[in-house]
Amino acid sequence: MNEKDQEALLGAFEARIERGEKIEPGDWMPEDYRKTLIRMIGQHAHSEIVGQLPEGKWIPFAPGFRRKLTLIAKVQDEAGHGQLLYRAAETLGKSRELMLEELLAGKAKYANVFNYPTPTWADVGVIGWLVDTAAVINQTMLAQTSYGPYGRAMKRICYEESFHIKQGYDSVVALVKGTPAQRAMVQDSINRWWYPTLMMSGPPDTLSTHTNLSMRWKIKTKTNEQVRQEFVDLIVPQIRALGMEIPDKVCQLDRSTGHYRYTQPDWEELRRVVNGDGPCNKERLDVRRKAHADGQWVREALAAHASKSQAA
Repeated sequence: MNEKDQEALLGAFEARIERGEKIEPGDWMPEDYRKTLIRMIGQHAHSEIVGQLPEGKWIPFAPGFRRKLTLIAKVQDEAGHGQLLYRAAETLGKSRELMLEELLAGKAKYANVFNYPTPTWADVGVIGWLVDTAAVINQTMLAQTSYGPYGRAMKRICYEESFHIKQGYDSVVALVKGTPAQRAMVQDSINRWWYPTLMMSGPPDTLSTHTNLSMRWKIKTKTNEQVRQEFVDLIVPQIRALGMEIPDKVCQLDRSTGHYRYTQPDWEELRRVVNGDGPCNKERLDVRRKAHADGQWVREALAAHASKSQAA
């Protein structure tokens, strides 16, 4: 295909996006569009799978049967989200087997926030409340993405993540209404999760190598900074309404803009964590590798059954 034909295809592709049409798996798309989506959706899928671990460790220790049930349901949801997203990535030509191989080999990236420890029960509530609120803001934006399979998967995921926020907030409220020690536990958890949660939206747009392309083709419809500011504006009043403090003295409402000011996170820390040098990176991948190895017999049995069925 010559350069003129390529330009014509690109022009028609971008015109469809401008009209608000969705790009589907069989449609022509630029290779950079496909690669960007595979990178984003793969990272998102890995984040859902690894994201089960920080809270999942608390299932045996949840305080009461109801808390245990809701936490089990949440962890199960995350596994389902990962499967939906791997399927969306497969429509772009990359198999989930290869994506999982890359994850287990430590070659794939996933959200920074899942590489931090959860030493107290309050962390389960704060993750559900803060981290999932930040996630839903980003995911609601991605539900409007120009790639059809990704957007449809995100709509279902957002419904379930909204439940996770309620689950986390309910747990936090119970602790805040409890003893001074329980309130202190919540405040300590907020202090530890505040900056990792702010990092979730990604680095400032001036430091991101992907933002311009993603915005041009409406893979994303908001910049990293817009998503982060939306989260801060929403969550700060909620935290203060519970009598908790923001671990950032700069965080005050700027009445001239209507937005809360905040201190930027340590972006070098984000780079280190997503590249494998976080507090729990090794632990998280070791658990995933063990789970993958333990499930080998199931995969082999299913493959044998499928082969037998085809032969019949």
